[in-house]
Formats: sequence, structure tokens, C-alpha cells
Amino acid sequence: MRRWSLHPLSWLTALVMAAPGLLPALASASPMLEKVRSNKELAQQLCGDFRKLNESGIRAHSPQGFGRTASQQNLSPLDAEILTTYVVGMYCPDVR
Repeated sequence: MRRWSLHPLSWLTALVMAAPGLLPALASASPMLEKVRSNKELAQQLCGDFRKLNESGIRAHSPQGFGRTASQQNLSPLDAEILTTYVVGMYCPDVR
């Protein structure tokens, strides 16, 4: 069996070619993520909000969860998804 391996930059090139709309979203998300990274209280507040969602039977990573985060943080749904993924991964991995 032959294994294909690509140089890591090839994967990046493939990603850029396959999803051109993703780069502007990541660029706009950067200040938003930096705000959370530099403000641990905000991160913990968001974790608390996500846990409340879980307690009410809503997953933080569901469309409904993203919608609530978007409206509470005045974000687009895509930015809310990026923020949720970052915060849960870095600060509250127990959140579902």
C-alpha cells in the first residue's frame, strides 16, 4: 500500500484554494480572539454562559448556541462559531 504524503505547506495551499471565504473570517476573528486571550474574566464569563446553555439542554456548538452567542456578543454567526470553538477548546473543555 502506498502512502501519500504532502509537504505541510501543500495542505495550507489546498485549504486556501478550497475555502477562499475562510481567510477573511479568520482575519476578522483575530482581534476578537485576542480580546478573549488577554481578558481571562471574559473567557470565564463565556464559559459560564456556555454551561448555562448546556444546563438548558442546548449545546454551545449548535446553531441555537451560536445564535445566542452571536446576539449576546454582537457577532456574526460565523464569528460566534469561531469564538465558541476557541473559548471551549482553551478555557472550558467540559462544555458540550
